[in-house]
Amino acid sequence: MLPSASRMRRAEEFASAIRKGRRAGRPALVAHFSDRGDPHDPPLVGFVVSKAVGGAVVRNQVKRRLRHLMRPRLHALPRGSLLVVRANPQAASARSEHLAAELDAALDRLIGRRASGRRSDRPAATDGQA
Repeated sequence: MLPSASRMRRAEEFASAIRKGRRAGRPALVAHFSDRGDPHDPPLVGFVVSKAVGGAVVRNQVKRRLRHLMRPRLHALPRGSLLVVRANPQAASARSEHLAAELDAALDRLIGRRASGRRSDRPAATDGQA
């Protein structure tokens, strides 16, 4: 369960993150990341699971799994940020390890948690001349 102060509840916050933020798509999920501008506020995280994922029971299971996976990753989000995780239909049948890997990949792409893994930090390719 996410801390109450980190749960996104208002439609305006969801809309802001989705419309104004950056997006990282993966087969099982899509993450939308935006900055609210106030560095004193805790990061807010919201989840969107549509009927395309499954019935009510399946949708709630997917949301619970994503919340559980997001809790230890919450500290990696910058203060004052908004994150919306939208589940794709593949999330319903994905194993937790697979969902965790996809969530990590999306977060790495959006906020660059691991600088060494980012493409822009790799040394430029040389043409063979020394």
